[in-house]
Amino acid sequence: MSNRVIVEADGGSRGNPGAAGYGAVVRDAADGRVLAERSDGLGETTNNVAEYRGMIAGLEAALELGAAEAEIRLDSKLVVEQMSGRWRVKNPVLQPLAAEARKLVSRFTSARFEWIPRERNKHADRLANEAMDRQGDGAEPVTEAGQLFAPGSAVPAESVESPEPAERTATAETAEADSAPSGVASWSGAVGAPTRLLLLRHGQSPMSVDKRYSGRGDVPLTELGRRQARAAAGRLLTMEELVPEEGAVPVLSSPLSRARGTAEAVATAIGGQLVPYEGLVETDFGAWEGLTFTEAAQRYPELHRSWLGDPAVTPPEGESMNAVFARVDEVRNRLLRDYAGRTIVLVTHVTPIKALLRMALGAGPELFYRLHLDLASLSVAEFYPDGNASVRLVNDTSHLRGL
Repeated sequence: MSNRVIVEADGGSRGNPGAAGYGAVVRDAADGRVLAERSDGLGETTNNVAEYRGMIAGLEAALELGAAEAEIRLDSKLVVEQMSGRWRVKNPVLQPLAAEARKLVSRFTSARFEWIPRERNKHADRLANEAMDRQGDGAEPVTEAGQLFAPGSAVPAESVESPEPAERTATAETAEADSAPSGVASWSGAVGAPTRLLLLRHGQSPMSVDKRYSGRGDVPLTELGRRQARAAAGRLLTMEELVPEEGAVPVLSSPLSRARGTAEAVATAIGGQLVPYEGLVETDFGAWEGLTFTEAAQRYPELHRSWLGDPAVTPPEGESMNAVFARVDEVRNRLLRDYAGRTIVLVTHVTPIKALLRMALGAGPELFYRLHLDLASLSVAEFYPDGNASVRLVNDTSHLRGL
């Protein structure tokens, strides 16, 4: 082998904390040959601990092979940024792991860290999952930095990692940059840390294939819908906003199967915490449920025509757009209270997403009728504690190309 290697590592936890394991692969940088594999279960601990353990195992294996130069590839943005020195390691559980890893890194003549998306880390991911599978439901406790996480126990609050930029030397230039507002705040006057909502519409269902009114009916994803969900999860993986701020990123989902299935793909990909959220359910279309647009217009010509332009009009036995807006407004207020200053993923339906975008834009009800949102599309809205808001992205479907 050459003295240059590539280390690929991954770790996971089913529950965060939950049954955890890691996997690591060492490859010859010249030809990509697998030189070593490492994997093991960790009992019950967190995703971040497992990611660090996988990296440490990979570094140890590379040194055992006599490697002098290493390129370390991880799909954990948190670990890459901390090991690269751009973020501080504040979590007392991770601090000794980071110190151990740095000692190993210092033994190479050169080492470089690179973040890669999960789909490029499949070998290490498979090893980590196999390690978790081997534990089954009987995972042993694991001690990290003197703290014991027993199966079924809650992770201590102080053990959840919060990424924070590393200290910078205070010069006149950096001091000015640090004190200046950025992004929306620089031109809108918004104050405080925003609560960022990543709004993902669910993937395709049989009802959307036929362009039928699909509200409270519980239909699953199609095969294409499942692929769309995985593609959307991959898109979210590329977003820096999803680096965990207080543990696993919350993934809030409508309880309906088409949204829940999409949310499960996202939560699995980003290591998020899936939370069913009743208020994110789609509009109740009442008697129009399952009808095509043409069928509803033919059976209820006057009512249907009025409904298309008046948000106060209610479908037979259903819910008006005004009612949806009021319901989603209550949801928004709860989210801003419960997740203040955080980034959360909402996996829901077209009308709740339009309602949230309408709130962020301060727009009227005509937005319901003029805004188009594709299946599995991503939009982003931010709400500031002083009442300001911003829409940063609408109907992004770049991740669906080629499906």
